[in-house]
Amino acid sequence: MAERNAASQEPDETARKGEPEEGTTAGVAATAPNRNVSRVASADGGPVVMATPDRFAVPGRQARGVKSNQQLDDRSEPAAGLRRQLLACLGRHQRFLSAALPHKILPPTFSRYAAGQRYGPHMDNPIMPLDGTDQLLRTDLSATVFLSKPDEYDGGELTIETAYGPHAVKQNAGDLILYPSGSLHHVTPVTRGTRLCALLWIQSMVRDTQRRTLLFDLDRSVQALTRERGTTDAEVQRLTGVYHTLVRLWADV
Repeated sequence: MAERNAASQEPDETARKGEPEEGTTAGVAATAPNRNVSRVASADGGPVVMATPDRFAVPGRQARGVKSNQQLDDRSEPAAGLRRQLLACLGRHQRFLSAALPHKILPPTFSRYAAGQRYGPHMDNPIMPLDGTDQLLRTDLSATVFLSKPDEYDGGELTIETAYGPHAVKQNAGDLILYPSGSLHHVTPVTRGTRLCALLWIQSMVRDTQRRTLLFDLDRSVQALTRERGTTDAEVQRLTGVYHTLVRLWADV
């Protein structure tokens, strides 16, 4: 994904349509107290269409110790189409870009949890290969996109261990949750229905969580002030310059 500094952009009305109220879910780069998980609504206001269940496969031997679900074959045409669709949504979603400041994004994988399936406690790998290349990606942030409506299944909560205790998440179809890849997390057993989700891993231009949080908070303030005063206002221009200077100081590209 191309580099983008959110504070330098005009406010994105399309991206803001589905955003939650401040404080509804805590964030890596959000304004709620927890500051370990960030919710980003779907750029199109709805879920990504999922492939049919018969396209999913059981995970391999190494994953079976903690992982009990099915995964869409990454080499299949449905997976390729879904990846393009989801990455296009994220590429124009201002809040995601502001919160994650993505430098590289590992193409998403798609998982299906039927009744009785779960994903035990684990941390994501710190380094992952980029498919089809000799490049590696440092996993600063993990992201889960919910593709099933909450009333379509019971159980299946994504639970993330934070400094404030476990944080259970079960969002609307089309919502995305960002959390540090180094955090311990698990998915509780599904007891009814089917849970569909997409998973992504992100290398941020700013690897430090606190610095990324400060940039997100500053960017949100700049955007709010821009809507109130306009882009030609002297204070808006000054704060935008501060944001850009901090990105130059902290970005690792």
